[in-house]
Amino acid sequence: MRKQFIYISVAINMMILFVIINNPSFILSNTMALSAVGVIEFLILAGLYDFFQTKRTILRNYPLIGRARYIMEALRPKIIQYFVESDIDGRPISRIYRNVVYQRAKGDIQSIPFGTQLNVYEEGYEWLSHSLGAINSSECDNQIKVKVGNSLCTQNYNASIMNISAMSFGSLSQNAILALNAGAKIGGFAHNTGEGGISPYHLENKGDLIWQFGTGYFGCRSDDGTFNKEKYKDSSSIETVKMIEMKLSQGAKPGHGGILPAKKNTPEIAKIRGVEPYTSIISPSYHTAFKTPIELIEFVQLLRELSNGKPIGFKMCIGSRAEFIAICKAMVETEIYPDFIVIDGGEGGTGAAPMEYSNSVGMPLREALAFAVNCLHGFNLKQHIRIVASGKILTGFDIIKNICMGADMVNSARGMMLSLGCIQALECNKNICPTGITTQDPNLMKGLDVNNKKDRVARYHNETIHSMIDLLSATGQNDISKINRTHIFRRVSSTEIKTYDEIYPMIDTGAFLEGNIPKAYLQDFNIANINSFIS
Repeated sequence: MRKQFIYISVAINMMILFVIINNPSFILSNTMALSAVGVIEFLILAGLYDFFQTKRTILRNYPLIGRARYIMEALRPKIIQYFVESDIDGRPISRIYRNVVYQRAKGDIQSIPFGTQLNVYEEGYEWLSHSLGAINSSECDNQIKVKVGNSLCTQNYNASIMNISAMSFGSLSQNAILALNAGAKIGGFAHNTGEGGISPYHLENKGDLIWQFGTGYFGCRSDDGTFNKEKYKDSSSIETVKMIEMKLSQGAKPGHGGILPAKKNTPEIAKIRGVEPYTSIISPSYHTAFKTPIELIEFVQLLRELSNGKPIGFKMCIGSRAEFIAICKAMVETEIYPDFIVIDGGEGGTGAAPMEYSNSVGMPLREALAFAVNCLHGFNLKQHIRIVASGKILTGFDIIKNICMGADMVNSARGMMLSLGCIQALECNKNICPTGITTQDPNLMKGLDVNNKKDRVARYHNETIHSMIDLLSATGQNDISKINRTHIFRRVSSTEIKTYDEIYPMIDTGAFLEGNIPKAYLQDFNIANINSFIS
C-alpha cells in the first residue's frame, strides 16, 4: 500500500509542477495559491490513506470525515470537565473539592457563598456533630503530632497527623518529587517514597521520608529480584528515612503488582530500581521474603533489627478478612507488633492500574478501616500499633472522619498532587501529563517550578490541618483522641440517619481473646490460619 501512496504523491506533484511550469508568473506570485495546493494535496493523501487502511472501519467508510469522530473522542473528557459537569459531579474528584485544594495551596479565600451545593437529603450525605460547648481553635494543639513506635522500636518518630502518601519517582517526575519533599521539609510532615526506591530527588531537600518497598524490593533488591539484607541496611540507615513501610497491597490494584509503563522507565529510573530501562516493570503480586502470616510478622522484626530500631509497618488494602485476622493471631502468638499499619481503601490510586482492579477489587476505606481497627481492639493489639488511613483524603473533614473511625493519622496522594497543580487530566499513565507531575518528558516536566510548588504543598498541608483543628474545636474537644464514631452522622435513607457507631459498632478491647466474637466476625475468625494466607 505504501507504493500506491508514493505513486499517487508523485503523480500529484507532477501535476503541480506542470501547472507551475506553464503558469509561473501566476503561481509564484500567489502564496495563497501555493498554500491551497499544499492543503489539497495533504487532504487527498489523507483521504486515500483512510480509504485503503484496514484497522478502522469508520475511516475506511468515511475518509477524512470520519476523523472528526476521533478528534471529538479525544476532546470529550476536556469538554465535559470544563463545560458540562457541575461543581459536584466530577469524577474521581469533583470540582468543589479540587477548588478547595487549589485555594488552600495558593492561599486564596476559602469561604463559599450562598450555602452548600450538596444535597443534604441524599443517601450517603455525612456531617460532624458540633457542640453548644464549642471552644476556640486556639485552645487546641495547632500542630498535632503522632508518636510512631512501640516498645520494640528504639527510634520513635513524631509524625504529622497528615503526610504525603506513596507515589514513586517514575510515576512522578523529578520536579514533582523535589517539590513534594521540599514542601514536607517546610511544613514538618513526612513524604512517602512509594515503592520505586529512594532517588536523589527524595534526598536533595532533606525532608523526612517514609521509605516504602514492595514486592519488587526496589532499594533492597538482589539481582534475582529477591530481598537483599545489605542493601536494605544501606537504604534504611539514611538519616532522613524516619519510618519504613512494606507494601503488601494497594487500593488502586490490590492483588496486583506495581506498574511502571515502559516509556516512563528511563535509564535513570531503571538504575535506581535495578532493572532494564524502557521495559514495563510489573512487580510480582506477592512477596517472596515470606509466605505465611507468622513469617510476615517475623519479617517485620527482622526489618526492625536491620534498621537499628526504626518504626516498621506495612500497607495493605483489605481483601480476605480472614487473612487480616490471621495476621492479628500471628502478632498475639509471637508478641511481635508492627509500629504502624496503613489501611489503603479500594478507592485509592494515582497512577497506572488495570480498570477492573481499580473499579472492582479491594475493600473501600471506611469498611476496611472499621474492620481493621475492630480486629486490633478485639485482640488487644491497638495499644501497640498506629493506624494510618489512606484513600481520597483531601479536607479537614476527611481527616476528622477517619480519626473518628479509629485511625491515628492519614496519608494523602491526590490532595498533594492537586496542590502541585494537577488538573485531573487523567493522563497519569501515558507520560503526557500537561502539568509535568506524572511524566518523564523533560519538555513537560520543566513547566513545574519547584520553588513555587513547594510552598503550595506546605501551605495546603498547613491550611488543611488548620481546618481539621477548627472542626475539632466545634465538637467542644481540644484533644483529637477524644472524638469517636459517635461524632459522625450519615444519611442511610431519605428518612433515616445513623452515627458511624451505629453503622460500624465497636468491639470491646480483648473480646476476641476472651472468646466473645461477634457473629459477623465468627466465620473469618474460625478459618484464619497463622500458617497460611489462603483460607
